Amino acid sequence: MRTKSVVQHHVTTSAPPNPPAPRPLTSAAVDADVAGAVTRELEACCADFVDCGRSLDVVFAADVAERLVAFTLNGGSRIRPRFLWWSLRACGGADDDVPSALRIAAALELIQSCALVQDDVMDQSAVRRGMPSFHAQIALQYPADSSLPESGMSSFPRSTAVLAGDLALSWADDLVAAADLAPATRDAVLRIWRAMRMEMIAGQYLDLHGQATFARSQVRALRTVCLKTAGYSVARPIALGAALAGADEPTTRALTAAGRCAGIAFQLRNDLHGVFGDPEVTGKPAGEDIRSGKATYLLALAHSRARVTGATAVTDFLRSCRGAAQLSGPALASVREALLLTGAPAMVEQRIERLLRTSKRHLASAGLRGPGVERLSELLLQVATHPPRERTAAPARPVDRRWAAR
Repeated sequence: MRTKSVVQHHVTTSAPPNPPAPRPLTSAAVDADVAGAVTRELEACCADFVDCGRSLDVVFAADVAERLVAFTLNGGSRIRPRFLWWSLRACGGADDDVPSALRIAAALELIQSCALVQDDVMDQSAVRRGMPSFHAQIALQYPADSSLPESGMSSFPRSTAVLAGDLALSWADDLVAAADLAPATRDAVLRIWRAMRMEMIAGQYLDLHGQATFARSQVRALRTVCLKTAGYSVARPIALGAALAGADEPTTRALTAAGRCAGIAFQLRNDLHGVFGDPEVTGKPAGEDIRSGKATYLLALAHSRARVTGATAVTDFLRSCRGAAQLSGPALASVREALLLTGAPAMVEQRIERLLRTSKRHLASAGLRGPGVERLSELLLQVATHPPRERTAAPARPVDRRWAAR
């Protein structure tokens, strides 16, 4: 009996108490560090996904699942989650909305990983965020064996990256499906989510189509921007935040329009960076859009301007450089000069300014007074005006006739 009492005493006095349940995260805490809150949510969700992957196969988990998690966690500005969060706060979202908002914000980061990983495969980009892209990492881990030409190793990195993109999309869908939402909110969120996925894929196809056909239509270029970037990068995350806060239809419509305008401006700015930007800022080599033959609005506008002025030498030169995978530094400098001479970069800058003014008007028309309105306004401005280290445009000027000798 004495032994029993000693054991009982040891158990009751030495066993650690159950840890207290973590305190729910408040909206004010997320306000102070949106990116950090979303990253912590991603870490928790992705840990579960990786555990599931390890239960299937350790090689798959190490090569694909863990690498995908690292890709998602170790880069990006969390811009889409921030749009979702500040839209929710602008519409009056409060503490009760935090768990579902963070879960869907994490899903946005995963669908972004899907887009980036597969986009790099399609564009044959070896660098992303200043590091080897996903398929380039696989290629470094598994170098092709030249003695086995039929082994398929040369296509293995690209194929693996496609699977990783599919995995990221499935994880994103899982997070949205598991979010604890009221029925009406769930319906609204799923409607926006489905539209966003379809738009993203349609926009990516139009991007590929423009490359394959050497399209030079400004209208098609803007349509591609609307679908591929403006929707899933800005407008749809904003709409998701509004839906989570229970905003009415006119408010959601005004916010979405504001996001669409800023999103177009965002991509037009990226197009300028893609040609004129500093790789240390962009995280990708300069001239990638030219080398891959992308049908950007900048390039379409330059062709149009050159045709109007009769500068056929400029159009011929730009056409010869577009899609030239081995475009050298001096040749890229000549492309920059040609674009500047058409005045196209300056006109793109002007369009960005008009889009931002229109975005501000749409945001004001929503009539919001929530704590996130100012932050949302700042974020809309930020995505389209982050300055490159190099000058991206010069005042429009006549085409220099010395191009006729090239």
